[in-house]
Amino acid sequence: MQIKILTEGGAMKPGPALSQKLGPAGIPLNKVIEQVNDATKDFKGLKVPVELDVNTKTKSFKVKVFSPPVSELLKKELGIEKGSEQQKRFQKGNASIEQIISVAKTKMQNLLAKDLKSAVKLVAGTCVSLGVLIENKPAKEVVHEIEEGIYDKEISEERTETPEEKKKELDLHFAVLKAQQDKIIEQEQAAKEAAETTVEKENK
Repeated sequence: MQIKILTEGGAMKPGPALSQKLGPAGIPLNKVIEQVNDATKDFKGLKVPVELDVNTKTKSFKVKVFSPPVSELLKKELGIEKGSEQQKRFQKGNASIEQIISVAKTKMQNLLAKDLKSAVKLVAGTCVSLGVLIENKPAKEVVHEIEEGIYDKEISEERTETPEEKKKELDLHFAVLKAQQDKIIEQEQAAKEAAETTVEKENK
């Protein structure tokens, strides 16, 4: 018997749905929770797909953990809660190529990628939909650069640690960009409020 669940990494709690399935099989719920939490502790704060393979004859079970979706891993890596709703206009973060490689390595076994380079390209593609820059550039541009082999050295060396100096530079670039974006949002909000006030006056 296979049971699929989606739980928060390292924080699974008892629930009636699961106990109804495990109870008749004679599997202790607390033991399952303990093992699932131990197996998913590295994904704290993320939703993790888990599969329980239950043997009703021997009353034993195996826990199989699948890594969270690429978008979840990227959000955790960049410390953002959600992606941009207007990806072409507003960016939500600025990733290094090392961070993209790190996520690609974590997700590699679940991606339909023939090698790490293909996996890195797929992760960079997800940055496009999240509204995340890579190396100060639009993610779409970096996807082409990956194809052209510009990051082959970093990928072949499987670099996953961003140098401190580079991290500061990326953070500074994004801080300047974010200030500009916030100003645009503020101006648009003010213009919208002014337009609404004008309409209200006209309707009185």
